[in-house]
Order: sequence, then structure tokens, then C-alpha cells
Amino acid sequence: MKKVTINSVAEYAGVSKKTVSRVLNNEPNVSPATREKVLKVFKELDYKPNPIARGLARNKSFIIGCLYDNPSKSYITRVQSGALEACHKFNYNLLIHPCELRGDELIHNVDQLLTTSRLDGLVLTPPFSDSQELIDFLKTQNIPFARVASALEDDTSISVRSNDEQGAYELTEHLISLGHKEIAFIKGHQDHSATEKRFSGYQNALLNHGIEFNEDLVAQGNFSYHSGADSAKQILDLEPMPTAVFASNDYMAAAVLKLATQRQLRVPEDISIAGFDNAPIARHIWPGLTTIAQPVEEMTRQAVEQLILQISDPSTEVYQKVLEAKLITRESTAEK
Repeated sequence: MKKVTINSVAEYAGVSKKTVSRVLNNEPNVSPATREKVLKVFKELDYKPNPIARGLARNKSFIIGCLYDNPSKSYITRVQSGALEACHKFNYNLLIHPCELRGDELIHNVDQLLTTSRLDGLVLTPPFSDSQELIDFLKTQNIPFARVASALEDDTSISVRSNDEQGAYELTEHLISLGHKEIAFIKGHQDHSATEKRFSGYQNALLNHGIEFNEDLVAQGNFSYHSGADSAKQILDLEPMPTAVFASNDYMAAAVLKLATQRQLRVPEDISIAGFDNAPIARHIWPGLTTIAQPVEEMTRQAVEQLILQISDPSTEVYQKVLEAKLITRESTAEK
């Protein structure tokens, strides 16, 4: 079978080679109709650009890097799914890079990554999306980047997040509406901005409904299942035991549910349990978890898409978006 080249696409579409290149690289100065026609030909001819030749011609790698440090495999899978969708749309590749370092070691690690991988840009997930030191470094190096789920105020860089504080408020208010007043809370990782946002939403809901905040009902987790198990023991050992538990993510909530079941507590009759994120585990365990759906895939997709647009045209307006976090009620919560 004859190899499909950029010349083949141009001839088939009835446009110039330069126009095909502009569409391929998502450059401006191409009409929507022409862009759509060329994209259609890409599919019809099953055209697959040579990434090495394309990179040499444009002095780009066409690779986006994604930094993460999260113990939840489900979260990373969702981040990857959203990022890949955007990358595929613009014929980019994605490099997922785990990173657990802090301070000078973090900057050195990222510098090495940029040097060895020739990344065109970086998408930062928590806690890196809130690292002012890392953000300042990327700016000094003129490396395009986008932040996902960041609480950091910076109107000069791309940011897509969900309203975690409002989501936590609504979930806590839901538990209160069911008659619960002794509501325990498991915090997430201390380095993640989402931790304080969700905790703040919980506290504000208690305050606005005239329920006194009790620090004894708060346990420190780190978003992992094991930290949820440790926190669950702390909470379920309390006397009197709270009537509801709100964990900052679904994996910690699942750990609470398991320990409650092992102690022969009925969920939700004896204790209601809720989580956050709407991870797959929330739907797959029984009883199903009441939770807040955080649009992780959509946040990442939009962030990467806007990053690629900025790489193609640095004059593109900085994109900042707050997506809605939605309450999903399932069988793990009920009236007190």
C-alpha cells in the first residue's frame, strides 16, 4: 500500500501543502470550512503524520508532559484520559511523569525532564498546580503550562478547576438535611489545595446551619485507602460515635465503609458514609457511595487543549475556567 504523505492529503483535499501543515499544527489563518475538509481527508486516508519529521520541521517535539503525585490510580487514569483526548485532537503525544519531590529537588527533576524530553509544555496536577516555586521556574524558562484543580490565584496562566468548596458544602448540607449533626470529616493530603477547600465547605455548612464545629470529629488522611482505614478507626472509636462520615475522597470513604461493616455496623442505618470525586469505586461497592462528582477528565481535557492552543499561538487569551461539582446521592446515606 502506498504511503500517505502530506502531499497526498493536499492533493486529495484540493488545498496547498502549507494549508495542510497549518491544519496539522492547529495554526490560525485557516477557515473553519477548509479545516474541516482537511480533517475529513485525514480520516479518509488514515493519514498519520511522522512525529520526528514533523518535530524537526517545526522545531517542536509535539509532546505534552503531565506531572502528577496522587496515590489514587483512578484519579491518574482519569487525568490521563482527559489529556489524551485533547492530545489526539491536535496530533500531540502525552508523557505522564510521576514526581514526589519537593523544593530544589523538584525544580531539578522538572528541569531534567524538560531537557531530556524536549516537551512543548506541561500540564500540572495537584499539588504541583499550586507550587508557586515551580510556576515561577516555568515562567523564567518560558515553558508553556496549564494548571488543573489549582486554588492558586494567577491570572497569567491557564487554569481549569472545579468548585470543590461548594461541592463539599452541598454534600455536608445534604447530610444535615437527613438529620445528621455529628458529622465526622476525613481530610485529604496536606499538600493539595483541594484538602482545605473541601474542609472549608464542610465547616461553612455546619456554621450556616447552626451546628458547632467539633475538632474531635476531624481526622487527617492523605487521599489513600490506607489513610482512610486509619482515620476510620479513629472516628469509629469515638464515644459517642458520629452518625455520619464525610471523607475527602471516595477511596478513604470506602475504607470507612469496610471497617464499619467489619464492626457489624449497618450502612446507612447505623452510620451514613459519603465521599468525594465520584471515582469508579463509588459505583462498584455496596452500598453505593453518596459523593460529589468532580469532572477530572473534563478539567484535564480543557487544560491540555488550551495549552496546545497557546503553544500554537502565544497571543491566545489566557483561559481560566471553574467547572461545577455535582452532588450524587446513593445508598450509603439516609435519614438519621
